[in-house]
Amino acid sequence: MFKRLKEIDARYREIETFLSDPDVVSKQPLYQKYAKEHADLSDLVEAFREYESVQGRIEEGQTLLRENDEELKAIVKEEMPQLRERLNQLEERLKILLLPKDPNDDRNVFLEIRAGTGGDEAGLFVGNLFRMYARYAEVRRWKVEIISSTAAGGMGGFKEIIALIAGQGAYSQLKYESGVHRVQRVPLTEAQGRIHTSAVTVAILPEADDVEVNIDPNELRIDVYHSSGHGGQSVNTTDSAVRITHLPTGLVVTCQDEKSQLKNKAKAMKVLRARLLDAMVAKQNKEISENRRSQVGTGDRSERIRTYNYPQSRVTDHRINMTLYSLDNYLDGNIQNVIDALTTHFQAEALQRSSN
Repeated sequence: MFKRLKEIDARYREIETFLSDPDVVSKQPLYQKYAKEHADLSDLVEAFREYESVQGRIEEGQTLLRENDEELKAIVKEEMPQLRERLNQLEERLKILLLPKDPNDDRNVFLEIRAGTGGDEAGLFVGNLFRMYARYAEVRRWKVEIISSTAAGGMGGFKEIIALIAGQGAYSQLKYESGVHRVQRVPLTEAQGRIHTSAVTVAILPEADDVEVNIDPNELRIDVYHSSGHGGQSVNTTDSAVRITHLPTGLVVTCQDEKSQLKNKAKAMKVLRARLLDAMVAKQNKEISENRRSQVGTGDRSERIRTYNYPQSRVTDHRINMTLYSLDNYLDGNIQNVIDALTTHFQAEALQRSSN
């Protein structure tokens, strides 16, 4: 491990030289390439250099312990446990930083939230979850763009919301949100105060580049129709809504939020590319190991991952047995502590696999 770290440190120093070279600075594409590599390595190199510094202090302390100065030895003995603890912490951090990086981590994501079991309550909770993720994105200064939404009717909820969340590291932060989210609360229409349980599914898909997913236009069926809004009323009188069917897979994507047919088609194609990329990655992961938890493929969406209990103001993530009693705060977008705990959990799993 440390031989590799020394090689990375040497490469980092080399890149720093390139970034100060006028010939490189004058060629923006090349400069941007080196700048990105420099940024990608900075955390690892910083941790490694601190590791070497702490290790040097420990070695120096061990030398001083062989001296005759009792007062100095007492100071060194007091400092050594903290230094060794810090060294162990840095070693664990280095192991995590050396794990293969998910190639999708820096990508924008498509957030897809759909009502499951539970009728109107599920539809209402689709809206609650979308607001939660939108508020979180706002804190991160990411951009949220609704691609399409389908009203559930009656109580004002949604059958489905699809949105593009654009921002640095969006996938790395949200990839563990895929799965079934269960909500327990008393519906407004429940006269006797009985708790109702419903479910919503969340999918997080990395945005795909055009070159990654080759879509043959001959394998697409594109239908256009009138857009419709809440209650079914006509939004406009032109055929602006678009439905794209990918014939080989049967995937269907619709978009009607824009008044322009071309804009709706472009948005629908983005979603289709993301879904096809997700399917490709899931297939690759399955071929690698039938029993291995998918880290790149965003997880098993058939699995209940989290419960939101309104009467107890409780939110529980079942994968890491983490419970918070601050549901209102959580639904207001303050979800970073759970995201960090999930990231730590899955990194630990990856470390364990790499050591086996």
